Parts: sequence; structure tokens; C-alpha cells
Amino acid sequence: MIVVLKPNTRPDAVETLVSQLEEKGFKIHISRGEEAMVLGLVGDTSRLTEESFLANDFVERVMRVSSSYKLASRAFHPDNTIIRCGNAVIGREANNARLAVIAGPCSVESREQLITVANAVKAAGAQILRGGAFKPRTSPYSFQGMGAEGIKLLLAAKEATGLPIVTELMSINQIDLFDGVDIIQIGARNMQNYDLLKEVGMAGKPVLLKRGLSSTVKEFLMSVEYLMAAGSRDVILCERGIRTFDSYTRNTLDISVVPWLQKETHLPVIIDPSHACGMSWMVPTLAKAAVAVGADGIMVEVHNNPPAALCDGEQSLTPDVFADLMRQLDRYAALEGRKLLSA
Repeated sequence: MIVVLKPNTRPDAVETLVSQLEEKGFKIHISRGEEAMVLGLVGDTSRLTEESFLANDFVERVMRVSSSYKLASRAFHPDNTIIRCGNAVIGREANNARLAVIAGPCSVESREQLITVANAVKAAGAQILRGGAFKPRTSPYSFQGMGAEGIKLLLAAKEATGLPIVTELMSINQIDLFDGVDIIQIGARNMQNYDLLKEVGMAGKPVLLKRGLSSTVKEFLMSVEYLMAAGSRDVILCERGIRTFDSYTRNTLDISVVPWLQKETHLPVIIDPSHACGMSWMVPTLAKAAVAVGADGIMVEVHNNPPAALCDGEQSLTPDVFADLMRQLDRYAALEGRKLLSA
């Protein structure tokens, strides 16, 4: 249930109403927009009537939310959620429609490799550094990542460049290692690991959630709801391609999901073109498509020596190609009234 309050409602009136509802066992989520304040009620609201709220002269209207992903719904939170990490901004503000760019290697392989790539992507204009310390691989014989040592190297790269970092967490027992990580990534294979989502939701950090390989949009949003119900407010939705009947690319990039999610939710939506296609020569084209469709950002894999990469070298851009892509995206973003390098 959503209760919309009239503009300039007295703070003490809001506090009294919220206290009364909490005493009845409801969780209240307050969204303060530019034009109105919205109270989102979570719990069994069937015993509440619209009339009981409208008896208060400061209540504008009352609506029941039929969708099962209430906290992620734009009805609960009309304004866009803006996520800030260091100097990076993810989400579209009215006065700052900047495209967020996350870049870095698929996996952390060495200090030299990571620092080299981190400096290169920062120089090209990326605002956030990505890199996998723990790697979920289809084969148990493939490189599984450097683990805790990889986290240490990411923190060293963060200190050296000033870039906030995002890396994937695969298990609850790894969470203590992520204290210095700015954004926790939940990968496609763990999108429906609900116990993990609950723990990460309570961690108090922004979360980047990737859509599952064969997940519907509703399943995707229900996983978001697990994070938000556990306490997370800053969730980034990442479309990274889904499994379909065709295999000419690694996955099938669902471009149409971006405007749909932006209409249905208040959360920022980004695209991962690297995993979507699996071929480096296609990544720039899909990145441009992400800008054209209005995505809030992209996440691109960059490696200083892709042929020697221990993971996903075939879909990684070299630093020079990435820098050229950033210059192209800057022009594309300007056509959409947005900013990238010129921000």
C-alpha cells in the first residue's frame, strides 16, 4: 500500500502516522520526492482501509500495489534512485544525466596487470574499476580467481587510482573480505541464491545484481526485492544477456528490458556488452546501443593483453580500443543530451 502525503505536510504529523503504523506491525519506507512524500507500507495491508488514511487532511491519496516487487517498484519510490561511490554517480539526475562507465579485467591476475589496466581505464574516463577476485567458472579446472589476494590487489588499485571498485561475491563466508569494496556484485549464477541475497542486503553497501542466464524479468525483480527487503536501498540492475535458442553470440542481449525496467522501477539499469556477445569486436557496437536505449551505464571488460588473459580474453578490449570507444561514446551521449568525458 502507498500513502501519498500532500506537499508541506508537517514533520510531526508524518512522525505520528509512521509510529502508529509501525505499532501495528508494518514496515514503513519513506520516499521524499520533489513534489510529494510517499509512505510505502510493507505487511498485510488487507486490514487497512483507504478511508482510514484519508481521514487525515494531509493525505493526498492512497493506492494498493498489486506487484510482488513492491520496494523496487516506481510506485513506492517515484524518483530515480541515485547511487554515489566516490566521484562516480550511477543513475539519472535531472541536472546530471551522466553515463556511468565501469571497466577493468574479467579477473585479477597480478598486481602489475591490475594497476596497468586501472590506470588506463581511469585515463580513458571510466569512473569505477571492476575485477574478479572470485570467479564462478563452468569448468572446475578453469582459473577460479585469486580469492582473498585478489581483493587485496583491488584495494591497492583503488588506493593508487582513487577509483571505487566493484567485484563479485560468491558465498556468504566471503563477505568479511569485502569491507573495503565499494559495490558488491552478485553474478548471474547467484541471482536466485536467496540466502546470499539476504546477507548482502544487510551489508549496507551498493549492490550490482546481474540478471540470471535464463531468468524472466519478474524473477530478476523478485531477486532485487530480496535485497531491498533485507535493507539494501542502492541496487544496480545489470542486463548481461540471456540464454536463448541461438548461439551465434555468447548470450542474447535484451535491449528492450532497459526502458521497461526504467519505467517499472526507480533503480539504475546498466548493460554489460562484454558478456552479452562474448566477442571483443562486437562490444563497441553494443555499448553504443546501450547509450541509444537510455541505459544508465555500461560495464566493459578491459585487459592489457587479452590473448594471455586467464579468463574471457576473447571478449576483452585492449586499453587503446577502450579509450577509442570512450571517445565515440562521448559523442553518442552528447546526442542524447548526456555527458561522459565532457562531464
